Amino acid sequence: MITVLDETQRTHAPREFIVSGRPQPIPERPERIDMLLAGVHQAGSRIVAPPEIFGDTLATVHDRRYIQFLSTVWERWRRIPDAAASPTANVFALGRATLPPVSYPDSVVGQCGYHLGDGSCPITAQTWAAARASAATAVHGAMLVLTGERLVYALCRPPGHHAAADMAAGFCYFNNAALAAETLTRAGRRTAILDIDVHHGNGTEAIFYDRADVLTVSIHADPKRFYPFFWGYGEETGRGAGTGYNLNLPLARGTTIRPYRTALDTALARVVDFAPDILVLAAGLDIAVDDPFQGFAIATPEFAEIGLAIRNTGLPTLVVQEGGYPSPSLSANLASLLTGLGA
Repeated sequence: MITVLDETQRTHAPREFIVSGRPQPIPERPERIDMLLAGVHQAGSRIVAPPEIFGDTLATVHDRRYIQFLSTVWERWRRIPDAAASPTANVFALGRATLPPVSYPDSVVGQCGYHLGDGSCPITAQTWAAARASAATAVHGAMLVLTGERLVYALCRPPGHHAAADMAAGFCYFNNAALAAETLTRAGRRTAILDIDVHHGNGTEAIFYDRADVLTVSIHADPKRFYPFFWGYGEETGRGAGTGYNLNLPLARGTTIRPYRTALDTALARVVDFAPDILVLAAGLDIAVDDPFQGFAIATPEFAEIGLAIRNTGLPTLVVQEGGYPSPSLSANLASLLTGLGA
């Protein structure tokens, strides 16, 4: 197994995000990297750094206006007299999908309302560099799988699966799993994405929702009372050419390993039926029983069971880190998952 890590990811260090309308300490902190690295060392892995990527690579799944926004928003925001300490939306483009569509403003305040989807994507002076490094980590992981590696772990932080083509949300800025899948697809490999994060990967779903060449499957807590609330329901199966190529498997909060395994078996059966060449595993370790988000109740040894079930598909697998926040078991959970996957 090879692990990909770019140390630039440590520089993104926001202190707060908005929960129920109030600022709270953010769990998506740089020390996650050290906790995850401890799990990598337990599993045994060589660590490599990715080459830098630029706008053309990001633009394979992201809108160029959005890329430009993220690359300039900090400096532009700092020029506003008496503005908040960091870029913050106070007006939102709620009618983006209506006819006629909303227009795109020149104002950075308006652009924040267009591109920042919620209060969980704080921007600092280092966010652009760290998010680009996280994306580069996933893309390089995909390249390693293309060269014949059977199992690669991309230690991506900040995560990515809530980021849509032109919107940040849920701690996510660039969609790392989507970028990896698009890299593999453009190289001629049939690719499936299996997202096991406790939160639905709404950004990933949105990026591929109209396409039949990438299968997206997500097992997550029922969004009726859990983030991201508006997406992740079973009736979301794709649109147009993509109809039938998106599968959501929402489960009750507090789900334990037995009902989880039932959903996982359903997910893997759909993956195998799609007959991909490569699997991108969006690995959210926040399904753990002691994760701060308290969505599911998966114990450390059970991560190995999950990993083994995925390994039994026989597919080369790129593991892209998503959620999983500081807790006593975070390192061990990653080691358990990677061991089950064959590390």
